[in-house]
Amino acid sequence: MDTKIKREKRFIRHKRVRAKVKGTAAIPRLCVFRSANYIYTQLIDDEKGHTIAAADDREMKSKGKKTKIEIAKEVGKLIAEKALKKKIKKVVFDKAGYAYHGRIKALADKAREEGLKF
Repeated sequence: MDTKIKREKRFIRHKRVRAKVKGTAAIPRLCVFRSANYIYTQLIDDEKGHTIAAADDREMKSKGKKTKIEIAKEVGKLIAEKALKKKIKKVVFDKAGYAYHGRIKALADKAREEGLKF
């Protein structure tokens, strides 16, 4: 499948989800973006339109020889720690049109383990 078509289909799925999922200051939206090399997450307050906290694998101290799934787990742990520091325990998960498996699932599961509730 052509990359442009895949990206457009993901964007359509993301718009459909975003029509239903809204983040607030009390319960922000945990949005995930994954590229071929990196994975990024943000806690977003949609009412005010700003990012409360963000984490990605580029800010990790040591990647070493880890798989992308292991790195995604560490990013999930990192965003959960940042959320709990800001006294946020509950979020709504926005997988941004991606299938819920692989790196997306690993990140979500680790964030749940660390104390976030979706």
